Amino acid sequence: MGIIERLTPLDYFIVGLYLVILVIIGYRASFSKRSGKDETLFLANKSLGWASIGFNMWGTNVGPSMLLAFASIGYTTGIVAVNFDWYAFIFLFLLAIVFAPKYLAAKVSTMPEFMGNRYGDSTQNILAWYALIKILISWLSLGLFAGGFLVRQILGIPMWQSVTVLVAFAGLFTFFGGLKAIAKVNVFQMILLIGVSLSLTILGLYKVGGIGTLYHATPGHFWNLVQPASDPQYPWYAILLGYPVAAVAFFCTDQSMVQSVLGAKNLEQGQLGVSFIGWLKILSLPLFILTGVLCYVLFPGLKDPNEAYMTMVTNLFPPGMNGLVIVVLIAVLVGTIGSSLNSLSTVFTMDVYVKKINPQATNKQMIAVGRLTVIAGCIFAVLMVLAIDGIKGLNLFDVFQAVLGFIAPPLSVVFLLTVCWKKTTRKAVNFTLSIGSALSLGVGVCYLWIWPAAENSFWPHYLVLSFLIFVGLLLLAILISLVDTNPSFYEKNEMHEANIQQPSRKVWASWIALALIMIGLYIFFNGH
Repeated sequence: MGIIERLTPLDYFIVGLYLVILVIIGYRASFSKRSGKDETLFLANKSLGWASIGFNMWGTNVGPSMLLAFASIGYTTGIVAVNFDWYAFIFLFLLAIVFAPKYLAAKVSTMPEFMGNRYGDSTQNILAWYALIKILISWLSLGLFAGGFLVRQILGIPMWQSVTVLVAFAGLFTFFGGLKAIAKVNVFQMILLIGVSLSLTILGLYKVGGIGTLYHATPGHFWNLVQPASDPQYPWYAILLGYPVAAVAFFCTDQSMVQSVLGAKNLEQGQLGVSFIGWLKILSLPLFILTGVLCYVLFPGLKDPNEAYMTMVTNLFPPGMNGLVIVVLIAVLVGTIGSSLNSLSTVFTMDVYVKKINPQATNKQMIAVGRLTVIAGCIFAVLMVLAIDGIKGLNLFDVFQAVLGFIAPPLSVVFLLTVCWKKTTRKAVNFTLSIGSALSLGVGVCYLWIWPAAENSFWPHYLVLSFLIFVGLLLLAILISLVDTNPSFYEKNEMHEANIQQPSRKVWASWIALALIMIGLYIFFNGH
């Protein structure tokens, strides 16, 4: 059974009321007269300051799926997973100081466009297809998986039913124009989520008897950020080598992360905004991971550690709060799924259908193709979720990191080479994005499904595997560039190089301060 038997009539009333309000907001949003202001919402015409950039990126990064995943890993291994947020400051620094100046100087609005300026149309097309695969797998399927997991836990129904409920729910909201409504209330829901997590941590600490009691009630290694090489789950070398591959792809090349920086008022605001998300990430420990550690002490012996977050919610919160938390989690997940579907149909319709298949497409045809893409995306995502659910021996957090680890290597290779080495050629980039991606994803399928790592001891750690794929593709790309007899460079790119600005004093000050704090935290959490 799920945790449904613990919900009171008040919880159900709150769930019902919340849904009614959302549908009304959605209904009004879809029938309100369009005033032409819609467009500026999406383009945010180069008006974003550092605070909104930081909050936007953090909101994109956190999401309910990470709440559930971080609590599950806190429950099983302590604070080691904070590495996945704290170690990120190095790659955020790369985005701010190395990538962002080049993106802004090139005046591009998407990542495929940036690569197209440098290598021409063929690269832009391949990258558009790769973006589609990435949205389908890393945003849509993983978001849906976390949501399905949550619904399954609450209602006690099989995964395929809970995923179908969620997809129908997202479709219903879209039908009522509710996605626009969810976008409107999303900031409010993020604040609510953070408030919920903070309350959980405080209630949990109160129940345990304070930080000191918690520290003594947990195994010593729970409080170390760096685990020994012999650690089966997170040996230090796996995180040190493997995490950067996914981090470069995620923070420096993912459209949803970079978009906020591209909308910055100026480069300085963009760089300060990226520094701000680095500061916000420090909160991951008290807000998300500590929930799992507290659950380990308060509710030992959970059958499934992935249930740590909701176990804390249902046991520590008073009636009524449970309903609110569940609704907010599901609503934010529906928002994530909806916006993934939206970006999927946009990329396919604009970058593939209009550009390649039917350049003379009418508005009606474009809308029809967009809708068909959404339906196809839903079917693919449901099948993908059932496949993810069949992965053996990995918890929610590892599933997310492993899937990202196999999508990331080709992207990290081509973007790092493009930004750091002028002799990179189109042939090398296209080879890495096409053949390299097939290789990387193929290894991932073998690792997760065909010969699962849980049953086959010949596999290295998934982070090490990701690093090895990255190194292999990097060497191949360099080799192809060196032997390419017909390298093609684009003039557009040379013009942009001259416009690159240097970081200001304020930017350097914020990054140096962040680096010092991070080094201090790493020293503090390894002195045990």
